[in-house]
Amino acid sequence: MSELPHSHSHSHSPSRRAALRSMGALVLGLTATELVFGASIVAVRVWPAADYTRVTIESDAALTARHFLAAGPERLVIDVDGLELSPQLRELVGKISGDDPFIAGVRVGQSQPRVVRLVIDLKQATAPQLFTLEPVAAYRYRLVFDLYPTEARDPLLDLIRDKEQAEKRAAQDVQDALGEFIGKMGASSLVGPAPPYSASAPLVARAPPRPVPVPSPAETALPPQMAQSRIDRLVVIALDPGHGGEDPGAIGPTGLREKDVVLAIAMLLRDRINANASMRAMLTRDADFFVPLHERVKKARRVQADLFVSIHADAFLNPEARGASVFALSQGGATSTAARWMANKENAADLVGGTNLRARDETVLRTLLDMSTTAQIKDSLKLGGEVLGQIGKVGKLHKGSVEQASFAVLKAPDIPSILVESAFISNPEEEARLRSADYRIQLVEALANGIQRYFARNPPLARSRQL
Repeated sequence: MSELPHSHSHSHSPSRRAALRSMGALVLGLTATELVFGASIVAVRVWPAADYTRVTIESDAALTARHFLAAGPERLVIDVDGLELSPQLRELVGKISGDDPFIAGVRVGQSQPRVVRLVIDLKQATAPQLFTLEPVAAYRYRLVFDLYPTEARDPLLDLIRDKEQAEKRAAQDVQDALGEFIGKMGASSLVGPAPPYSASAPLVARAPPRPVPVPSPAETALPPQMAQSRIDRLVVIALDPGHGGEDPGAIGPTGLREKDVVLAIAMLLRDRINANASMRAMLTRDADFFVPLHERVKKARRVQADLFVSIHADAFLNPEARGASVFALSQGGATSTAARWMANKENAADLVGGTNLRARDETVLRTLLDMSTTAQIKDSLKLGGEVLGQIGKVGKLHKGSVEQASFAVLKAPDIPSILVESAFISNPEEEARLRSADYRIQLVEALANGIQRYFARNPPLARSRQL
């Protein structure tokens, strides 16, 4: 008790009064949520996609939560501790879009003191994952719940259905052209029925437009052996738009985000590749959502891709840095300090984008990332050389040769893989070029020509790998 003051007058000393005033100012500066519960909501975000929907609650202190699934109707119930209902949490209700594949709606309420309950009405059966992320980059603490389908999309079947639909559209275009031609001739000029369509008819079908939504895998599933024979007729290119969702990638001087630019470029390149009847492109992401690095590699291997092309847009501390680059994997050290810096930056995407470490199969991941082969790297350098040569025709190169470093996303052991840094988005002039539709088209043409030149010199072998 000797540490406590004995004199009442002592508590009114000048130093004591100053300390009390300081404490009072601090208390008045806190919000009600911070004062009572010690945590407040910074932001809520929803990332819907066909692969999965992510909901993120960002706060200024770590949150804990419990969840369970309920039926009749299907819904996910999440109880978040240490919060009271706030306007920021209520914003979650209005962030659900009507075309979200998984979420029909959200209800938010105060189930009991210090506990906020979220009820997510589901459109289909899901396998939810709930996890937390520590502060990183511009983010504070994040509570994340990912809603995955109980049966994941099969990218191989997606490619098959897309090719079948493109063939049907092309055949219909030919039939329409024939009908128009016959109509112009007039019925009187016909001595008999129109001849059946022949594949050798000198008519050119239009390139297929962007794929339309297709039925679920359960509705159009093919036997594995049939799927194998269908896909073996195609040269498959895996296109990987970097970053996405929670991870914006680099941001240019006027706010252009890397994740948006590279997705737009990848979708143009997909359509350019798909215009070739013997080739098909698979996107590791086709919307604004995050895909962990090892999942990008797994998707490419699942469709037995012949090539893997990851598309990015550089950023550097010095805004004067400019020029496109192409990287391949290195089993040893990086070919330059800049290449090592770039690989470290890109490999940190999982931290920013947010992955559930507990859900990853570490054995599979270790196999994917440690089995890179000398042959794969040799072919990757050939591919990189062809692509770099074509990109150099439409813009400045940062370096005139393919560089190498330990990029995690390039470590498929059996797929030639390159990472293309299309330009320095941190450079004002190059950011303007990346924003230009004309430059994107030129870049896509260069990438497509580089890929075709690679195959002209290195024809794809018949596949013998199993699905």
